[in-house]
Amino acid sequence: MNVFGAAALALLVTVALALVRAARGPTVFDRLQAANTVGTCAMLLLAVLGFLGGRPEFLDLALVYGLLNVIGVIAVLKFFRNGDLGDPGHAKEKER
Repeated sequence: MNVFGAAALALLVTVALALVRAARGPTVFDRLQAANTVGTCAMLLLAVLGFLGGRPEFLDLALVYGLLNVIGVIAVLKFFRNGDLGDPGHAKEKER
């Protein structure tokens, strides 16, 4: 087993542990952090498997997946903080 194979195996173990944490997290934020960890590990696993298969262009896909993961986590955090994802803008205009 080469270094990339060992890295892939370590990432799979990390994903399994994060899934356990996501299922049994005491708060929503613990579960969200575990989901973010799963997304990050999936991004790294995609990159490692691309190099294992001799297709390093998978790194581009992994980077896009990582960016979508960050945007998704920020959107979910905003939803839990504010109760919605956007401000319609009409409520503030009526108050003035």
